Amino acid sequence: MKIFKPLSLLFFMIITACSSVSVHNDYDKNVDFSSYKTFAFYKNGIDKVEISDLDKKRILKAIENQLTAKGFTKSENPDVLVNLFTKSREQVDVTTFNNGWGYGWGYGWNPYLWGGNRTSVRTSTTGTLFIDLIDAKKKELVWQGEGVGEIFKNQKDKEKRIQEFVTEILKQYPPEKK
Repeated sequence: MKIFKPLSLLFFMIITACSSVSVHNDYDKNVDFSSYKTFAFYKNGIDKVEISDLDKKRILKAIENQLTAKGFTKSENPDVLVNLFTKSREQVDVTTFNNGWGYGWGYGWNPYLWGGNRTSVRTSTTGTLFIDLIDAKKKELVWQGEGVGEIFKNQKDKEKRIQEFVTEILKQYPPEKK
């Protein structure tokens, strides 16, 4: 039982580490972000994003929820326009395990492992989501958030993952005053 607890904790830490989203942002340091109170989606830009309409809806809904929680109001005459951009790449990880020295000889020699190496191949998709905030009057980009992480194919995990991406990215808005 004593071994089980550390192993389960280690397993949880590995699973948590694999599901994280790496986030970054950039912004115009001369902008007063407290003056922005309303938003709208930049339809022309969003229409060009090459993902399914279902995923677009999921992302837009998650962004709307996060901005509303920050005190923004959706408006026909917005202070900022919200745009997004996505990209993805397939990643292939190949791992070879050596079962001992030589042909199975070495510490803990096991005749069933005769022949040495095993190879494991894992494929995954890494996605990047950019969220842009554009000053509606000046038509200038004032803030950009970026999230990078593994994306999932099944619907249930995909919805959670999109929410995680958007939440983590928009945690960085507004930028901290220095």
